[in-house]
Amino acid sequence: MTTTTAAQHLRTIATEWPRLTDALDPRGTNWLASRADLFRTLDEADAAEALAYRLGHRTVLDRSPEQLGATRPPLSIRVHDTRRTIEVALAGCADVIASRVQVEPIPYPGLDWPTDDLARRAARSRADVADPRRWRYRGRTPSAPHTALWLLARVERRPGPFRTLTAADERYIRSVAGEAVNRMEAVLGLAVVTEEADRPCPDCGGLLIVRTEAGDPPTARCKQCGRVWTLTEPLAA
Repeated sequence: MTTTTAAQHLRTIATEWPRLTDALDPRGTNWLASRADLFRTLDEADAAEALAYRLGHRTVLDRSPEQLGATRPPLSIRVHDTRRTIEVALAGCADVIASRVQVEPIPYPGLDWPTDDLARRAARSRADVADPRRWRYRGRTPSAPHTALWLLARVERRPGPFRTLTAADERYIRSVAGEAVNRMEAVLGLAVVTEEADRPCPDCGGLLIVRTEAGDPPTARCKQCGRVWTLTEPLAA
C-alpha cells in the first residue's frame, strides 16, 4: 500500500480548490463582485439560519420555497464552513512551520557599520525582509491554495531563507493537509470508493468489485477471472 505524501495532499488542495469555490453556489460564483460580497452574503446566510433557530422554526435549509420569509441561503453553508476551516488550519500549520524553519532576515546595519558599506548592507537587508518566498501572516487568513503551495515549496526543499524540514515537521504538514483533503472529499465526493456489486460476474460467477472515482465512469472488476467493465450505469440486481 502506498502512503500518501504531504506533497500529494498539498497538490490536491491547490488543484481541487476551485471546485470547492464553485460548489459554494450552484449558480456559480461569478455573480459575486468581490471577496467582500462573498463574506457579506455568507454572514447574511448565517444570520438568517440563526434567526430561524431562535424563532423555533425549522432550519432555513429545510423551509419550503413557498413559505413566506427567508428561504434557502444562496450559498452552501456546509461548503462555506469547510472552506473556512481548511484555510484557518493550513494558515496555522504554515505559522508553525515558518517559526521553525524560516531564517531571520539579515539585520539592518547599526550606527557602528562602516559608512562606505552602509547603503549596500541596508539594501541587502530590505531585500531579504521583502523576499516574496517568506511566510507572512498579516491578520487575514490567506487562501488555501496560496498556503498549500507555500508548504509544498518547503516540503520539496525549494531554495529560500529556510532551514530544511525535519521528519517531524513533514509529518505535521501531512497530518494537517491530509485532514483538509478528507474534508474536501467529503463535500465534493472526490474520494475513490470501492464496493462489492450486488450481482455476480456474468462470465464466471465471481465477486465483482465496483470502483468509483470522481470525474471517471465507474468500473467493475471480477476478483476471480479478472475481467474489467467500464460501466455507463449502475449494475442491476
